[in-house]
Amino acid sequence: MSPTEPAPARKSIPHVDFALDDLDSDEERYLDFYRKVAVREDMLVPLAQHHDGTHSYYVLFDRTATWGHPGTPQLVAVHLQRDYEEQTFSFEHAPLPLPAMAQSWLIHRGCPPDAIGLDPELGPPPADEATRALERRLAEDGDHYAMGYSYTRDDPEDMVVVVVLRAMDERAPSPFRVVVEEVDTDAWTHTLRESGFDTVGEALQWCEDRLTGKAGPLPPSRSAAAASRPAGVVKAPAPRPPGRSR
Repeated sequence: MSPTEPAPARKSIPHVDFALDDLDSDEERYLDFYRKVAVREDMLVPLAQHHDGTHSYYVLFDRTATWGHPGTPQLVAVHLQRDYEEQTFSFEHAPLPLPAMAQSWLIHRGCPPDAIGLDPELGPPPADEATRALERRLAEDGDHYAMGYSYTRDDPEDMVVVVVLRAMDERAPSPFRVVVEEVDTDAWTHTLRESGFDTVGEALQWCEDRLTGKAGPLPPSRSAAAASRPAGVVKAPAPRPPGRSR
């Protein structure tokens, strides 16, 4: 699954329903949710969602992101908890660059891992087993790394997402991981790959080279130990790169 707009010929685009009717007794919270999430509700595509009693979990593709700051993540993870007795709700949300990272963010907030699968008709499927395996690790084992940088390019000539992750364990070998998603728009599939770097500068330089067309293939991980460690969930929104354009 890719954070790129679903192909219109494959399936009519569904709309998200946050089901918050009559839960507006806390006006300040309601307005906060509107400003941060629901203001663009008609442009949010639910790639995955799960409802469990008073809790709802969403992986949303934000179609407005393509017109925002270049490189901005195009996915939003949203967790809602409703209080019907008080007629209000609470929420958390995070912009994220990859669907698996959005899934991981929700799983670590109580969503069952097997309940937040992505709609296979709303994006290019994985091209190979290596992609599927890495996406599973990103979704299910997302507490090993924090995100430090991401850049999403939705140019049909070069659809790519690059992410730099930092190991939470300072003793980890190759503590900076680069995760790269590339979409083959002809085959309508996507691949996901990762590698390890010793310094943040090396990781960022590879991403810069990839975005400017100077990079070769992502180098192999520098040690078996590093390769066996899962990449992880975003702990905070990624900083945006200065001076780049789509």
